[in-house]
Amino acid sequence: MEERGAGDVKAFFEARGLAKEIHSFEESTHNSELAAQTLNVMVGQIAKTILLIVDESPVVVVISGDRRVDFKKVKALRGGKKVRLGGPEDVVKHTGFKVGAVSPVALPEGIPVYQDLSLRRFGAIYPAAGETNNMFVTTPDELLSFTGAREMDLAKTERAEPETGIAE
Repeated sequence: MEERGAGDVKAFFEARGLAKEIHSFEESTHNSELAAQTLNVMVGQIAKTILLIVDESPVVVVISGDRRVDFKKVKALRGGKKVRLGGPEDVVKHTGFKVGAVSPVALPEGIPVYQDLSLRRFGAIYPAAGETNNMFVTTPDELLSFTGAREMDLAKTERAEPETGIAE
């Protein structure tokens, strides 16, 4: 797989006649917490692009930075037997991007993309733009239009603690 980066993301937008600004930072934004601190936004507004391997086939899930992908939901969705998080070699092999730089746009053809409903909680979301220190701002609807993703609930269910702080 040919290596991909910010130039590919920029070319994706230009080819569609979109004037999307890619914001670059001095600090790394390679994980949700660092990105949120840098942008001064909530961690949930960071749109993580996660590569999963389902029975040796790549699948991408774009999910809120404060949520985790439920592998059982992905397994059921894809009718797979085994689901695992893609390692650094898998990420480069299947997407061309480095870990922490995977953009949900400018992905190679043929990788199924799913967008988690958790992103709907926010008007503005921030996906990576091909490097470990850049992002672009978009909305959940706009990102769906860019990626052609299917939108569904793929996040682990969050268990709220009782107000007393004591498990019942």
